[in-house]
Amino acid sequence: MNALPLASRAPALAAWLDEHAEAIDADQDLAAQILPQLGRAQLLRIGVPVNLGGSDGTTVDAIDAIAGVAAHSLAAAFVFWGQRTFIEYLLHSPNEGLRTRWLPSLLSGELAGATGLSNAMKYLSSLESLQMNATPLGDTDGIRQWTLNGSLPWITNLRREGFLAAAAFDHSDGAPPSIFALPHDATGLTRSDDLDLIALRSSNTAALRLDGAVLDSSWQITDDARNFLVRVRPAFLGLQCGMSIGLARRALAAVEASSAAAREAVADEAAYLTNELDVLSQRLFDGVQHGTFLATPAALFEVRIALAALVDAAVRLEVQTTGGRGYLRGQSGSARRTREAAFVPIVTPSIVQLKNQLAQHRQTKAA
Repeated sequence: MNALPLASRAPALAAWLDEHAEAIDADQDLAAQILPQLGRAQLLRIGVPVNLGGSDGTTVDAIDAIAGVAAHSLAAAFVFWGQRTFIEYLLHSPNEGLRTRWLPSLLSGELAGATGLSNAMKYLSSLESLQMNATPLGDTDGIRQWTLNGSLPWITNLRREGFLAAAAFDHSDGAPPSIFALPHDATGLTRSDDLDLIALRSSNTAALRLDGAVLDSSWQITDDARNFLVRVRPAFLGLQCGMSIGLARRALAAVEASSAAAREAVADEAAYLTNELDVLSQRLFDGVQHGTFLATPAALFEVRIALAALVDAAVRLEVQTTGGRGYLRGQSGSARRTREAAFVPIVTPSIVQLKNQLAQHRQTKAA
């Protein structure tokens, strides 16, 4: 697909991000402003049906929108990913009441949506057990209730002004794992201080703990976590890959904007990376659009791994062509993009986890 630059799609947002990208990455002062900015630019509605308050389009269009933001600020794109992924959960949820009640404020950017399902995605791949537990309390006026306990050490977009966080729970009575939307003001829910990240510091990333919180079925995204996770995994990872695509595009654009001598010195490498980015992006878009990643998640893992390697190579090439200017504060975004690129391999599921999963897949296939 032809990427639409953010400056064309949302010029006011692009200008705001360019002005504040360094502060968004290095400080927490602008954390409250990112989501409303995305909302005003109407980006959160992309890929959501019109009858649900969206602007129509597909998940691929949403991936490309995240890529557009990532080209200006990976921290803002990280927030965008968390919000848009939570919106995707509600689009797939059978809980129509939950969707009707909360989707409008999520699409406008008034309320934050946090995807706390990284642990659950690792659980789906048999990488770790679920860290949250639900104990049934019985019915009240015909409505089922549970006591919820557990903790999640790392969730993005836990905006202090208000959030819903998705989390998967084992059930003590042997029922299948389910997924709840956790409201920020639930009794027994505690948000930690923001984690002391080395970058992306305005992303409202913190830990959550539940001690005896009580929620009923109106907050349940699904009562069948495993099948739900299989359905949403392509969007979860596909939207996440948008961050890599946008960062790589911006680094390669910086290489193209360098001096003629620098461009000539790395011309072959730049051409190879540009072509590889186009190939991987199209493979991602096709797999998400046509649903092939549902049956072949390993193919999606391979794209995610390859994009992470490409981002690393593109940013290193930018450092080479920028030279000493990139080592001076305020002279370029090279240093920030280097910090941003360091995050790409560790965002859950991490590259190490995906490589281990692919190795297990190959062993199983060989057997």
